[in-house]
Amino acid sequence: MGMAVGGAKGVKSDINMTPMIDVLLVLIIIFMVITPLTPKGLEALVPQPPPPGQQANQSDTRTVVITINADTKIQINQQDAEWDTLQGRLEDIFKTRAERVVFVKGNPDLDYLWVAKAIDIAHGAGIDKVGLMPFKDLGE
Repeated sequence: MGMAVGGAKGVKSDINMTPMIDVLLVLIIIFMVITPLTPKGLEALVPQPPPPGQQANQSDTRTVVITINADTKIQINQQDAEWDTLQGRLEDIFKTRAERVVFVKGNPDLDYLWVAKAIDIAHGAGIDKVGLMPFKDLGE
């Protein structure tokens, strides 16, 4: 801050703007550097189709899909399952796998409570990532 002494009007003080502008420029640079480091969006998991010209073999597939029908019946990869034994079956399936990913496919007429229950059971079985899939009826 500068100050001029003397003159007819007495003491006059002026604010020196240079340090204030320097601080402002430093803050702008800091925020410009930090902004790209923030994560954007969610990681999406999509089941991969078999390579062209090959059929998907049910016993060889690495994708595990839990399907919940409108009557709350569940299936694991097109095989019927029960809610009571779902966690045990998932633990058996993922016992030897390094990648722990499961997809949940729920009927649109179903309450989300059942999908959330399947996700909770999957997490209880030690599965790291759970993806959601759209439900397509066989009649479509």
